[in-house]
Amino acid sequence: MPKVSDNLWDIALAEIQKKENLESKEDGEGLELWERSVFFIGNKNGGKTTIILRCLDRDEPPKPTLALEYTFGRRAKGHNTPKDIAHFWELGGGTSLLDLIRIPITLHSIRSFSVVLVLDLSKPNDLWPTMENLLQVTRSHVNKLITELGKKHSKIANEIKQKMWKPVQKDHPDRELIDPFPIPLVIVGSKYDIFQDFDSEKRKVICKTLRFVAHYYGASLMFTSKSEAHMLKTRGLINHLAFGLEKSKSLSADINKPLFIPAGLDSLSQIGSPSSSDRDIGQLHARTPMELWKKMYERTFPPKNTSDLKEVKDPAKDPQYAENEVDMMRAQKDQELEQYTRNASKSWKGMELDGSVR
Repeated sequence: MPKVSDNLWDIALAEIQKKENLESKEDGEGLELWERSVFFIGNKNGGKTTIILRCLDRDEPPKPTLALEYTFGRRAKGHNTPKDIAHFWELGGGTSLLDLIRIPITLHSIRSFSVVLVLDLSKPNDLWPTMENLLQVTRSHVNKLITELGKKHSKIANEIKQKMWKPVQKDHPDRELIDPFPIPLVIVGSKYDIFQDFDSEKRKVICKTLRFVAHYYGASLMFTSKSEAHMLKTRGLINHLAFGLEKSKSLSADINKPLFIPAGLDSLSQIGSPSSSDRDIGQLHARTPMELWKKMYERTFPPKNTSDLKEVKDPAKDPQYAENEVDMMRAQKDQELEQYTRNASKSWKGMELDGSVR
C-alpha cells in the first residue's frame, strides 16, 4: 500500500524495482524454492489418492479421482518461519486423460516439479502399457517446456538439465548408458500385499524390469501397500520431493521383500539381463535396451487386447462417475440435440432443393 505522500513517480519507480527483482529471481539469482509441486500419475484405482492422503495425515476414505485433482500441504521449517507449501496434483483415469498432463506442468512450475508414477503390481499385464504411455507423454511435454524456457531464461533451463543428472555419480559405470528423466521421478509399485503372493519367477521378472526402467530414467523405485511400515517409507520419499526433507539412504533389492532403491544406487550389473537365457535374448530384434526389456517383459505378461485396454475417453460416460439425475438430464439433452440435428439437416436439404429448382 503506497504512502499518502507518495506521488505517481514514486509509485511507478517502486513497481519497476519490484518487477526487476522478480526477473532477477527468475534468472536464478538468490531464488529459494519454498513451493514445490508433486504430480501423481499411474493406474486407475492404483492407490494414488491413498498415498497422498497418508502423506498429508488426512484420515479420510479415498474417493475416485475426477480427471485432474489438486490439494496442498504445508510444513513449518522452524519456529516463527514461513511454512513450506507443497502442491499435490493427481491425474485420474489411468492413461485415458493424457491431455491433462500439460495443465499442472507449466513454465512457471517446472523448476520445482516432481513426478510420482504409481503402478498397480496386482495387474502386471497392464503395467508396461501404463508406464510407457504416461512417461512418454510427460517427458515429451517437459522437454518442450525446457526448450521454450531456454529461449527466454537459458540459465534456468541449463540448471534443470544439470539437475536431472544429479542422482547419477560422475564415476557411475552406467552413466553413458542411461537417459535420465528431465525432472525428478519416483516409481511406486502399489498393492505389494497382493504382489507378494505371486509366483517367485513372475515376481522376479517384474522386479528386474522395474529396476531397469527406474535406473535407466535416473528414478527412485519403491514398493508399498497400505501397511503402516510400508507407508512410512513412502511418506518419507514423498516428503523429500514435496518439502526437501532428507531422504532415506537405505536400500532393499531382495525380491522377497518390498523394493526400495533410491535414484543412482542401482546398476545394470546388479540388475542382470532381462532373461536367464542368451538364446531368448538373441531371438528378439530390439533397437534399444528399453525395447529389449519391453519385449522380454511382454513374453511373461502380454498386454491385454486393445479393446480390453481401451479406457473411456469421455469422463461423462465413465461408470465410476455415474449420477442418476445428472445422467438422465444428459441423456435428455443428447436426444434433443440429435433431434435438432435431424431437423436442421432436413432444412438444409430443403433449401438446397429449392435453390436447384430456381
